[in-house]
Amino acid sequence: MSQNWNLKLSQNKEHELQNHSFQKLIGLLVVFTAISFPGITLAQNGKFTVSTGNTDAKLGALSRRPSVGKVETETADDFDLNQTTVISGATITGLISPATPLANIVNVEVEIYHVFPLDSANPNPLAGNVPTRFNSPSDVEIGSATRDWSKGNLRFVVRLLNANSSVGKSVLNGINKKPNNTTHGEGPQTGEEVEIAITFTTPIVLPAGHYFFRPEVQVTGGGDFLFMSAPKPIQAPGTAIAGDLQAWIRNSNLSPDWLRIGADIINDTVPPPAFNMTFSLAGNTLLGAGKPGQASCHGETISNLAAQFGSTDAAAATLGFSSVQALQDSFLAFCE
Repeated sequence: MSQNWNLKLSQNKEHELQNHSFQKLIGLLVVFTAISFPGITLAQNGKFTVSTGNTDAKLGALSRRPSVGKVETETADDFDLNQTTVISGATITGLISPATPLANIVNVEVEIYHVFPLDSANPNPLAGNVPTRFNSPSDVEIGSATRDWSKGNLRFVVRLLNANSSVGKSVLNGINKKPNNTTHGEGPQTGEEVEIAITFTTPIVLPAGHYFFRPEVQVTGGGDFLFMSAPKPIQAPGTAIAGDLQAWIRNSNLSPDWLRIGADIINDTVPPPAFNMTFSLAGNTLLGAGKPGQASCHGETISNLAAQFGSTDAAAATLGFSSVQALQDSFLAFCE
């Protein structure tokens, strides 16, 4: 009996030592991630934010949903993820011009793009109807990452920041194929500065990589949403984005190509300007996601989620999923 007791005591101590070592390892991994990958604010619980900071009001670039008499126009800016991430929310800052009641902001859609030449028909960056596609968004969006209020997979709240605001430059309709791409923009615009806070009721799951964030806003009553620029390089309270690129724009007449807002359209300085747009993303990084395309991906991911957050129920609640089943479905799609 004494031998059995000593064996049990030895096993308990070994288990405690292993558990303590595992906790230390997780802590070291979190510290290593925070040191090694700038541009993402990461806490020990896996929460992260990406932010370009406050607007500098230098530019407003049209980004609107298609509607009667209005051509779809898309403005996109880039961000970087160093590990698999669940994005549960975003903010965008823009100018509603001309000013209109905020109730006229009736829809928001978000798309995520890879960097060209991924998801693109022609990998030659000089083959399109624009000066270059190098480091542009891809031709088409990542279908599984699209979220749209009208489809019920995002919510949004509009907050008025300044009822009498303006931007120094704008790009609205002068989005032309080369060689007529340089229009220098359409000058100053005035209106209401707003922040739109977006909650993805179906969170977006993305593996590590460099991406473009493209929001569109539908405004009725004659107004439009002009996505407002942010300082480049990014300044506090923003956080530096690894490999920060620049903002691009297109409309349905230019698609699938994109133009650099600064170098291709504004182009009024030497060297040409480059713009960031004012947005933020928030969510959670995953410490042990499986690799998409592998048979073990889904089981490995769900198991590690339960370990990271305490249970699958806690993981679903923390990450913003409506249920464990919704979490399971999202990661099934992620692992395909």
